[in-house]
Amino acid sequence: MAPINLLWLQAAGCGGCTMAILEQGRAGWFAELQSFGINLLWHPSVSEATAAEVSDILAGVAAERTPLSVLVVEGAVLRGPNGSGRFNMLGGTGRSMASWIGELAPRADYVVAVGTCSAYGGVPAAGHNPTDASGLQFLGTEPGGVLGASFRSRAGLPVINLAGCAPHPGWIAETLAALALGEFSIEALDSFARPRFFAEHLAHHGCARNEFYEFKASAEAMSQRGCLMEHLGCKATQAVGDCNQRSWNGGGSCTQGGYACIACTSPGFEAAHNYMATAKLAGIPVGLPLDMPKAWFVALAALSKSATPTRVRANALADHVVLPPTPSGHRRK
Repeated sequence: MAPINLLWLQAAGCGGCTMAILEQGRAGWFAELQSFGINLLWHPSVSEATAAEVSDILAGVAAERTPLSVLVVEGAVLRGPNGSGRFNMLGGTGRSMASWIGELAPRADYVVAVGTCSAYGGVPAAGHNPTDASGLQFLGTEPGGVLGASFRSRAGLPVINLAGCAPHPGWIAETLAALALGEFSIEALDSFARPRFFAEHLAHHGCARNEFYEFKASAEAMSQRGCLMEHLGCKATQAVGDCNQRSWNGGGSCTQGGYACIACTSPGFEAAHNYMATAKLAGIPVGLPLDMPKAWFVALAALSKSATPTRVRANALADHVVLPPTPSGHRRK
């Protein structure tokens, strides 16, 4: 069986996606790659190859002497200034990262954007975007990007977008494993080319604060235990991802850590003006659960608040359990 060659490039980003994947697996990420027959040709942060050796690797792939199974790109691609791509050069090659990606992507069986920056532009593309940063096949919600909306890899797939800032290491590892096993198809992707195995969940699912959400018992400060949606900017009811159903690197998630979900798996999440405050119109949050009409939400919220148990209301505004659950009809002494 031919080796499954993986090449990982880092464009304009913080390196957080690499930091995430390095925590994957009991025996470590490298052992996990080996177990699926994946050969890591090069990774700029963890490989030991010299500059000359890396140049040879890239030239071999470009000339199709070295088969490329998976091209992974981390970070947004900087197309500026003036379309030259010279804001982000690949050291020692005399060529921009945009140029290399444009040449190597058509030679790959699969192209994977790891992180929201390489998927949709992310933080580097925020605001007036002076570097002309872009995702591989999207800029925000608009198809196109660096490779163009019509791009398809050799296996006939668009860029696979493992969105997240950073994405869960399991999303990266499971996608690479599925590609290695030949068990991935266009049907496995949603409308923004995110794998459905995590994109058909909401970050809200499994949240430890769900009882407070159900009764609309809201926290008013970041240290409190209540629901973070009404006042503190949480978008978990609108953000795709199984973040609260699988632990991150041994335990925890954003909301378990006391911080609001910022919907980092969504194109355009970087446009928020204040991640720690909920945008409202006439006192009603602008961002509501994806599949709930506004009128229903308002009616249910009013009903839920009228039925909120004293225990839930008290605990929502505290940083610890003030009133534990007690059997009906019994009082604490």
